[in-house]
Amino acid sequence: MRYIRQFLWILLFSFLGEVLKYFIPLPVPASIYGLLLLLAALIGGLLRLESVKEISMFLIEIMPLMFIPAAVGLLESWGMLSGIFVPVMSAVAVSTVLVMGVSGLVTQLLIRRSRRGEE
Repeated sequence: MRYIRQFLWILLFSFLGEVLKYFIPLPVPASIYGLLLLLAALIGGLLRLESVKEISMFLIEIMPLMFIPAAVGLLESWGMLSGIFVPVMSAVAVSTVLVMGVSGLVTQLLIRRSRRGEE
């Protein structure tokens, strides 16, 4: 029952994100609105971390499974993609390296900042 309640909280914020997407005509996905609302609720104290922590950890653990349908879709569309394979793979490689680099730098910055806070 606890997991269902936690999952319902996440679904509620996802739904609120969909509602915001309907009323705010910006090119922002509804899932981003939902995540920002969930973050605001957690930071503002409207929702306790324990209210979504366990189901969130479960969803993160099974996240790789969520990519299987997308990969199958790409395989089925191979005929259309074969002509632009090199540009797409170049963009994927460059963006992957960029994301890894920026993530590493941000992580280092946060670690340094937390060490200074402990001292």
